[in-house]
Amino acid sequence: MDKPLKAPPPYAIASVDNALRIAAMLQLEGPLTVTEVAQRLGVANSTAHRLLAMLVYRDFAVRDEGRAYRVGPVLELAAHSQSAAARLRAAALPHLHRLAERLDESANLTVRTGATVRFIASVESRQALRVGSREGMVFPAHRTTAGLLLLAELPAEQLEALYAAERYDERPGDRPDPDVLRADLAGVRRNGFALNQGRSERGVVAVGVPVRAPEGEVVAGLSVSMPSARYEKERLPALVATLRSAADALERDLRD
Repeated sequence: MDKPLKAPPPYAIASVDNALRIAAMLQLEGPLTVTEVAQRLGVANSTAHRLLAMLVYRDFAVRDEGRAYRVGPVLELAAHSQSAAARLRAAALPHLHRLAERLDESANLTVRTGATVRFIASVESRQALRVGSREGMVFPAHRTTAGLLLLAELPAEQLEALYAAERYDERPGDRPDPDVLRADLAGVRRNGFALNQGRSERGVVAVGVPVRAPEGEVVAGLSVSMPSARYEKERLPALVATLRSAADALERDLRD
């Protein structure tokens, strides 16, 4: 089995984590006020203000005339490159909230860049035992539900180039087995959805479907994730149908 996808460090520093989360929010969502940041992080306004002040000091953020904060010089170029993702995120958020409310499990939207994926939106379940938000985080594409959906759309030659052995000379352990990956992706194409049972993290199950742009290209993966203790195989068709309905609604919004 692969190593766990990503686990918090043993001595996590909350203030650092919150500062990085703010930077990701500004990059993906655009300007935010102190109050909005505080509400998103679940901290006091004074705490949010101190965190934003430090990001301004280090040029990760700037404060505009309307007293909102936006990306600073350090993140500005990356923010421009994320404009399409920001629009996609804004369109998807209402659908993610409805998914999380209907299924009472965490919902995510993910996009791919090369051999990695980035979670650009997450809405957590309200249950005490739940899969936490991955928003703003980056993972190997072949080890995530949405990553499999997005990789499944690639032509064979592009997939082969993406995982060519020479690209992994310095980290051969990170390269997926090409034959296993091709078989997995063939199953995703055949089924029209991806099921991830502990592939990325032990004790977590995720189910996802593709989201297509108006031109037909798959631009994101829409998924729900849950503790494996709550997953029942008999629910899979219903989960896929609910996800497909949400993806269809999101695709209609993207066409408007």
